Amino acid sequence: RDRSKGYKEDGYFSEAVTNFLAFLGWNPGTEQELFSMEELITAFDLNKVNKAGARFDPDKTKWFNHQYMQQQSNYELAKTFKVQHSELRDIDVNYIELVVHLIKERATFVHDFWELSHFFFTAPKEFDSKALKKAIKDDTKSLLEELLPIIEAISDFDKEIIQNTVKSWITSKEIGFGKIMMPFRVALVGALSGPDVFDISFMIGKQETINRLNHLISSI
Repeated sequence: RDRSKGYKEDGYFSEAVTNFLAFLGWNPGTEQELFSMEELITAFDLNKVNKAGARFDPDKTKWFNHQYMQQQSNYELAKTFKVQHSELRDIDVNYIELVVHLIKERATFVHDFWELSHFFFTAPKEFDSKALKKAIKDDTKSLLEELLPIIEAISDFDKEIIQNTVKSWITSKEIGFGKIMMPFRVALVGALSGPDVFDISFMIGKQETINRLNHLISSI
């Protein structure tokens, strides 16, 4: 940690800090680790405080913060995320809330959100070289060119419909799903990472999905 900053500045929730501090030298004698302030007041007993020196575990503090992150309102997290990133100034907070729902399970702090979700807001300008090497084969360009009109023809651009349409087309081609799904992900994200491809496609919309596929096609 940067010793010039406090836990709040590092992005920790106050409840998480209180919770892990309570466990420094104290154990409730049960398996429970997450306590509200009211529960701590009720459970805390000086007789259960260990007289030996407490061991500080920075990884455990992050674990507590991750747990509290999952309990936070997506809307409140979205508001905090929007304030922290100027790129989101003109983005509807309700859209950001939907993004937060998809990515917060992988986050420990709100400042992790941008790295986990930037592709929901801006198209990838370049592609990860390792992802390209793994995803792009000799027939990838022609297959993606065939996929474009399939995407174009979807009138109700809903996640389930996109997923069923694309998967049915892949099955009809009698090819492995990875031959399409890996380059599809690279086109949308810029790497082989991120949440469900069809969630991303639905969120960014049909035209942006097509634009990103075309960008990858032109880059091959």
